[in-house]
Order: sequence, then C-alpha cells, then structure tokens
Amino acid sequence: QVQLVESGGDLVQPGGSLRLSCAASGSRFSIYNMAWHRQAPGKQRELVASISSTRTTYYADSVQDRFTIFRDNLENKVFLQMNMLKPEDTAVYYCNARYGVTVDYWGKGTLVTVSS
Repeated sequence: QVQLVESGGDLVQPGGSLRLSCAASGSRFSIYNMAWHRQAPGKQRELVASISSTRTTYYADSVQDRFTIFRDNLENKVFLQMNMLKPEDTAVYYCNARYGVTVDYWGKGTLVTVSS
C-alpha cells in the first residue's frame, strides 16, 4: 500500500512562489506516473501537472510557464514549483500516483492560499 504525503502548502501573496512536496512510500516509485491535481472552492478537481516514469511532463494551460513539476526517484518524491502565483491558484493540491489501471493512490492534500 502506497502512502502519499503532501507538504508545503501555505498562505502567499499574489506573485509569490511556493514549492509543494509529495513523499511516497514503497519501492516502486520510479515506475509510477505522478501528478498534482487541485480543487478550488466550488470547482471540480483538475489536473495541474503530471510527470511520467520517463519524465515526460504535462501542464494545464492555466499554469503553463509558471509551474514546474519534477521528481527525485532516489528520495521517492515529486515536487511542484509554483511561481507567479495568482489568486485563482488557491486550492487544495493533491498528489497522485498511477500505474496502469491497478495503481491509483492519492494523498490527503495541502492547502495553497494566494491572497493579499
């Protein structure tokens, strides 16, 4: 059973930066496709960024050029570097690990609030 624990959520001002971290348990982290999703108040959960086991990345249009996802397989961690934060980035951010159709794990989320 894979455990995912997010950290790094905080209150930041517009234009600020924040780095989220997701620590995963287990011995097969390197084969997982990792992603960050977020859910803002009153909105559906959306995919923010993903990084495959081969390090192919994807970004939602809303965060393109502002966010960067990267992973450290030696430490079983995936990160989301968020720059030029906007109020609309306010959401609970969730870490997700997937592999085929049998592996789909989620963390409990970390809150990011962008406000002045």
